[in-house]
Amino acid sequence: MIGMQQYIGTKRINAMPMTRSEYNLLRGWQLPEDEDGSDEGFLVEYIDGGKANTEAFEGYVSWSPKDVFNRAYREVRGLTFGEAIEALKAGEKVSRAGWNGKGMFIYYVPANSYPAQTEAARSVFGDMVPYRAYLAMKTVNDEVVPWLASQSDVLESDWEIVP
Repeated sequence: MIGMQQYIGTKRINAMPMTRSEYNLLRGWQLPEDEDGSDEGFLVEYIDGGKANTEAFEGYVSWSPKDVFNRAYREVRGLTFGEAIEALKAGEKVSRAGWNGKGMFIYYVPANSYPAQTEAARSVFGDMVPYRAYLAMKTVNDEVVPWLASQSDVLESDWEIVP
């Protein structure tokens, strides 16, 4: 269409299998004559904002055909590294199922600055030290360290969003 632009997004949703007919029944709507009520799909609840449009759910809900849903969404487990990065940028915490330490996760730290802690830092930057965005890890010992991905981290598909 003229004037339309393409977009791609990453968001966390709640969803459950539901036919088109079941969705219309939930919403209290009459199924249009030109639609097939047995169409497989998913009820989708957007939990990242949006005003609730039915009393049965806290977020905005809609229905998505099964094939459209399957192309757009994946479970929060079994993510690729690229999908994990997109989730991090969206404010999520992620972890690898293959990590041995319990309670470890990484998160995105946006660019900012912090008060200089040493004379060496003050001599170069003044009172505030600027830093670029980076990934941080909450360790098994409840400490935070900057984090870099290993080759195996980048190539694995066992990333998952941490609640």
